[in-house]
Amino acid sequence: MKRVIFAGMVLVSSMFAADGAALYKKCISCHGAAGEKSALGKSKILIEMSLEENITALKGYQDGSYGGPMKALMKGQVANYSDEEIEAVSKYVIELPN
Repeated sequence: MKRVIFAGMVLVSSMFAADGAALYKKCISCHGAAGEKSALGKSKILIEMSLEENITALKGYQDGSYGGPMKALMKGQVANYSDEEIEAVSKYVIELPN
C-alpha cells in the first residue's frame, strides 16, 4: 500500500513540475530563442552563463541584489517564480542549442 501511495505522489508531483521551456517563452523577445542575445544590448548573454550563474542572477533579480540597468524590468519578470521554476528555466537555458 505504501508503494502505491508513494508512486501516486511521484506521478502527481511530476505532472506539476516546472516547465523550463514554457517559462522561457516570455524571455525570447529580449534574450533570443537560443539565449544568444544581450537583452537590449545591456545584459549578459544567457548561454555564456553557467547554471549556477543563471540561478544566482534570477534569485538576485527577485530580491533586488543583482542587476544593472535592467534590474527593475527583470525583477518584474521573475517576481513570482518559485525556486523550482528558477531552476527549471535556468536548466533549460544552459541546454539550449547554440
